Amino acid sequence: MLNEEKIKLMTSIAMFEQKEGKKIFPLSCYFRSDYISRHLLGAFFGYTLCCLLGLVLWVLYHLEELLADIRVDMLLSVGKWFVMIYGIGLVLYLLVTAVVYWRRYEYSVTGMRIYISKLRRLEKRYEYQNKVKEMSKEGVRYDRSSGI
Repeated sequence: MLNEEKIKLMTSIAMFEQKEGKKIFPLSCYFRSDYISRHLLGAFFGYTLCCLLGLVLWVLYHLEELLADIRVDMLLSVGKWFVMIYGIGLVLYLLVTAVVYWRRYEYSVTGMRIYISKLRRLEKRYEYQNKVKEMSKEGVRYDRSSGI
């Protein structure tokens, strides 16, 4: 005999796994700090590489001016400007990255809690059915309200 409530619950769990599983399950094997620091490290290297490529493009664009009027004080001022812009941009980029991945992790934790609660409800339904079957085999009537 089919139990509609169990079927609805199992369908709900399967749909949840299908929709949210790709976002939630891979994150469940990380601690929050590990997950965020992993992405911060990747963001650091990505930002640094982009800044270096931007610097190379700027140098190639202004190469004629740099070679015509090369001075140490001008190179130092350009270097200080680049380091200042790089530092400010890096801090802002890492801050945004940390917030984004912190929220993704929190979303995953919430999703896992929902998933686990649905699984527990399904498990309780199976336990309830098994208890009812055992009691009916013994000839005892099971009363839902009292649990006896």
